[in-house]
Amino acid sequence: MRKNYVFTLVAVLAVCAAQLSGAEATKDAKEANKLALDGAEASKNQDFDKAVELLRKATALDHKYADELAAVYQQRGYAAATNKQFQDAVNDYSEAIKLKPEDARIYEQRAAVEMKLNDNDKALADYSEAIKLKPNEVRYYAYRSYIYEVKGDIKNSMTDTEKVLKLDPNNQEAKSRKTRLEALQSMRATPPPPPPAASKKTSPASAHTPHKP
Repeated sequence: MRKNYVFTLVAVLAVCAAQLSGAEATKDAKEANKLALDGAEASKNQDFDKAVELLRKATALDHKYADELAAVYQQRGYAAATNKQFQDAVNDYSEAIKLKPEDARIYEQRAAVEMKLNDNDKALADYSEAIKLKPNEVRYYAYRSYIYEVKGDIKNSMTDTEKVLKLDPNNQEAKSRKTRLEALQSMRATPPPPPPAASKKTSPASAHTPHKP
């Protein structure tokens, strides 16, 4: 009899716990939804700091709002870049990437700002990540070939340029770059001229004897 009572009590407590848990989940979901809506309104009004704060809270309660938070980080990053606050923009794009690491567009956005900071190595890495995610996007190869050219890496710049032309045979920018790179390759392949033969005549500098003081 006592065993049955204990079993019944445990069962009742389990049901109550489940109900409480469900009630808490519903409460969190409603709160997250309200925060997300307020965040969206703040974003619409271009109050990006407030939007980020609200959507961070919403995402902490319900991760389904992570995409919305990433979008607001992108918006704030774009606004910062427009105002030439490039490092702030990089920081916001980095936060967006943490939330949506599969979004090639964010890597491209961060790379564009890194190029403004002359941080070409990081920009190169970001375009490479974007290419992994979208291997047939012409624009990513075009920008990466440009960075390679700036760095003096003619071989890799040519490789990316040829990839652009394979995907887009009429790409005029890639055609111009290929012509330019071929000229550079030709110059590097041509051996330098021999140095001039040493003259047997004494140079004026060596013939000059300084006057005694």
